Amino acid sequence: MKKLIAGVILLGMLSSCGNKKAKIDPFASITKEVDSIRYKTDSVHQEELPEEPQPIQADESFDDFIYNFASDDVLQRQRVKFPLPYYNGDKKLNIDEHRWKHDDLFTKQHYYTLLFDKEEDMDLVGDTALTSVQVEWIFVKTRMMKKYYFERIKGAWMLEAINLRPIEQDDNEDFVEFFGRFAVDSLFQSRRIREPLIFVTCDPDDDFSILKTTLDRDQWFAFKPELPSERLSNINYGQRNDDNSTTKILALKGIGNGFSNILYFRRKAGGWELYKFEDTSI
Repeated sequence: MKKLIAGVILLGMLSSCGNKKAKIDPFASITKEVDSIRYKTDSVHQEELPEEPQPIQADESFDDFIYNFASDDVLQRQRVKFPLPYYNGDKKLNIDEHRWKHDDLFTKQHYYTLLFDKEEDMDLVGDTALTSVQVEWIFVKTRMMKKYYFERIKGAWMLEAINLRPIEQDDNEDFVEFFGRFAVDSLFQSRRIREPLIFVTCDPDDDFSILKTTLDRDQWFAFKPELPSERLSNINYGQRNDDNSTTKILALKGIGNGFSNILYFRRKAGGWELYKFEDTSI
């Protein structure tokens, strides 16, 4: 009987020691936190928490992302930060998700355009280290600019705001105004082309070689691409587009068709002229 009592006491002591050990379990706080999160997720009474967008392969390159963003309505809604601030001059509106309409941007066109002040800035295209990019529409006739602000947050590109504003006017010939006329007026165009015009193109006998030659005015009209006259698109990767710059580069890039033309302009004696044309379409 004494042995039985002693055994019960010993068992109680062991149980007590086991409980003390459980109280100092190093995983206790983590377990509690996980259980708390699981409870919030599983509870039907808990308000559903918004999920952060998960990066996809297209997020590695902004050019890949923006095409997917403009083409896929589901992805677009996931990548707009609602309510979205929309600035129209000094007025600010907030666009709720239920009022958002899918925006195709420039993907319904055969090509889009890019603007640069310097040739070296063109190297920014395709930079995978970018964290902030703006997509722009430049409306030629109304002289307005619509800018979409994108930020890469935790690896995923998000649209954070849209801004519509007038394009500032300076004393020099404005490039947008000049190009709007250059694109539609052949007589004006012929007066604003340097002769001979520098021409760069692919060697028809060697796909890996580039030819550099010149064109006269008549040859320009035979080789020139269709020029956008109502609006220009632009993706600002970080390049500076200065209204006072004396040089402008307008790149026309095809969407899935290998088209690539680049027009090089400079302001000379107060007026813009085309001095170099590059066609490396494949």
